[in-house]
Parts: sequence; C-alpha cells; structure tokens
Amino acid sequence: MRRFRRAIVAVLALGLVAGAIYAIVAVLQRSETLVTERCVAVVGAETHELATDQAANASLISAISVQRGLPPRAASIALATAMQESRLRNINYGDQAGPDSRGLFQQRPSQGWGTEAQVMDPVYATNAFYDGLVKVPGYETMEITQAAQAVQRSAFPRAYAQHEPMGRAFASALTGHSESSLSCELRMPEGAGDPAAVVNELTTAFGTQAATVQGRSVQLEATGTQAWALAHWAVANAKTLAITQVDVAGQTWNREKRDGWQASAAASAGVTITVSAPPT
Repeated sequence: MRRFRRAIVAVLALGLVAGAIYAIVAVLQRSETLVTERCVAVVGAETHELATDQAANASLISAISVQRGLPPRAASIALATAMQESRLRNINYGDQAGPDSRGLFQQRPSQGWGTEAQVMDPVYATNAFYDGLVKVPGYETMEITQAAQAVQRSAFPRAYAQHEPMGRAFASALTGHSESSLSCELRMPEGAGDPAAVVNELTTAFGTQAATVQGRSVQLEATGTQAWALAHWAVANAKTLAITQVDVAGQTWNREKRDGWQASAAASAGVTITVSAPPT
C-alpha cells in the first residue's frame, strides 16, 4: 500500500513539474523580450537573413530600381554593393582608403558623387549609384563584381561577389518577382502607427501610388509583381512604421503570429497595409 501511495505521489509530482515546465515555456514563447528581430528572404533553396534596419535599406534600394523601371539584376548589384560598402547601413564615416566615404554606398564627395549631405541621403545615394550603373554597357549580364566595380572603382573589386546570393534573394523578393518570399519576425509595436506616414514613405520609395486610407489601413491598387514589391516593402519596413498586417493576393503576413506568409480566407484586391492601434 505504501509503495502504491509513493507511486501516486511520484506521478502527481511529475505531472506538476511537467505542467510547470509547459507553463514556463508558454510564457517564454509569448515574451516580447525574447523575440530576435530579423528579416529573412527565401528564394528556392536559399535562405538569407538581414537585421531589420538592413532590410529596410534593402527595400528602399530595390523600390527605387522598380520606380526607375530597371531590371531586378540592377537591384541585385546594388544590394551586393551596399552590403560590401556599408553593411547596408547609412554610415557617416569612411575607411583609410577613402576617409571621406559616406552613406549606403560609401560614395566620396572628393570623387564627384555629391556633397556629404547628399551622399548621406539614402534616396540620393541610391539614385546616384543607379545613374552610374545604367551607363555601364551590358551590366545586366555582367558578373556582379564587374558591374559594381565599374561604378564604384573600389580598391577591393572581388569583395562584392561574396554578397551576390544575398543580393539576388532580397532583390527577387523586394522587386516582387518571388512571391511570399520575404518575412520579418518582430516584437509588437509599442505605439500607434500612422497610415499617412506609410503613404509618404511608399511615395518616396516607389513614386506616387494609388492609395486610399481607411482607418488604420492603407489600400493600394496594384497587381502582379508590383503588388508583391509593395507588400514585401511593407513587411521590411514594419518595424519603423508600426505595421501589423499586410494582405496581398490571398496571402497575409501577421506581425503578432510570427508565422510568415499564410493563406488568407478573405479575398484581397490589391495590397492592404494595416498599422497598429493606439495603446489602450
């Protein structure tokens, strides 16, 4: 009888321990502080990861290529170049080889790229890079190292090649040529989002868009690759713009669920970007 009682006590104790562990794990999984914020592009068998600020800069570089009507290859070259030059960050310093280098592409005022203020402007710097790239005959079929070097005139021309897979994956997603291929894992916003800010940033990146604001949502008239370029841009900028959901072509990205793109039961026309509500 004592053995039976001890067995019952042991089973109950194990059950309590298991329950406690399950509860702790559940709490930890829901804890915002444990979320590692990142953005991932998956194209084919390749997966590439960027920090959220890098992804936002990558989205701007890619969007400007779309605005200019350039092929996705141009965005691939630009992303690989910016990753090598600045780690896709808008830095305000250079290196020993180019002490006056600045910005995403480390462009040098002393080499005629513009003033320091201009090359520190990501939109100006990106357009300046593309202005140089489109003057390179046959850049669309060149190796990335050759095309990038023709524009940048770097002391380390072969270094661009190491970033080609990342550049290709993020460019394919951010120009809309690979559907539901870019997702970001983020903590929930601490404040309310502003739909007007979303429209302003979209306009800067892509040019004027047919946009309608309804409550906390921005609705965009777009289809095909343009729709996916806009949707992936929204995901890449979700952290800074407090975007919580993106709907496009029967697919939904939901910031809170953190499960990537999922099929949506609701039919969606164009692209809908939803920002966070004011805290209660």
